Amino acid sequence: MNFYDAHNHLQDERFGGRQKDLLAACKDVGVSRLVVNGACEADWPQVLALARQFCATSETKIIPSFGYHPWYLHERTTDWLTNLKTFLDAIPSAVGEIGLDRWKPDLPYAGQEEVFLAQLQLASERNLPASIHCLQTWGRLLELLQKNARPACGFVLHSYGGPAEMIPAFTKLGAYFSFPGYFLHERKRKQCDAFKSVPVDRLLIETDAPDQSLPSEKILHPLFDADGKPLNHPANLPAVYRGLAEFIGEKPEALVNRVEENFLRLFGGL
Repeated sequence: MNFYDAHNHLQDERFGGRQKDLLAACKDVGVSRLVVNGACEADWPQVLALARQFCATSETKIIPSFGYHPWYLHERTTDWLTNLKTFLDAIPSAVGEIGLDRWKPDLPYAGQEEVFLAQLQLASERNLPASIHCLQTWGRLLELLQKNARPACGFVLHSYGGPAEMIPAFTKLGAYFSFPGYFLHERKRKQCDAFKSVPVDRLLIETDAPDQSLPSEKILHPLFDADGKPLNHPANLPAVYRGLAEFIGEKPEALVNRVEENFLRLFGGL
């Protein structure tokens, strides 16, 4: 079976330069493609380097994605949009991680919509899939998506945590909904339940590695940073598939095949 990771941050410095080993483990468990999302100008070069380094040497293909995450907007330079275009020109890639956030304490909301819409427009103009982060601002995100151009190929609502009632409206606009293993924690039951309402042709699965770890009893590949803090290993992806299949009462093989079709429909051109 081939597994597809719709969203992770393989470039993250917490991995301590172990990306080659991580990808070898991913290959061993059948991970076919990973979308590696940059979050700011500082890490876009690492994402590009990983994609170039492993495109010819690894059976697990990296699809690079470049964008400004709302948590890091205070770091952007005056040339950030030009720089983003430069990276998108450098290699076949997606746009993201972009988005809106009213959850993170002390994070200014001012400027988030402007930067988000500039990146959404870029994705629309180039018809590139966009990976969207959203926390505690689902209604406003829906309004902005309804009023502005979107990539015809579609976009990903990464770790979708919005209401199940909003899924039809987002679907109409071209959304795919990506499920992380973190939602298998009992305290995330509401978010997990929402995925029962996702149309069969719009479901994706992600690790969000090194974050959003599975419940401890489901982790197949333990991993720790230099300080001994646990990290989410991207090779835990099959366990995320297995956990969601069990939750929604579907055979794992059927879920794997369905997600593969969805992933390749959205990202297959990259």
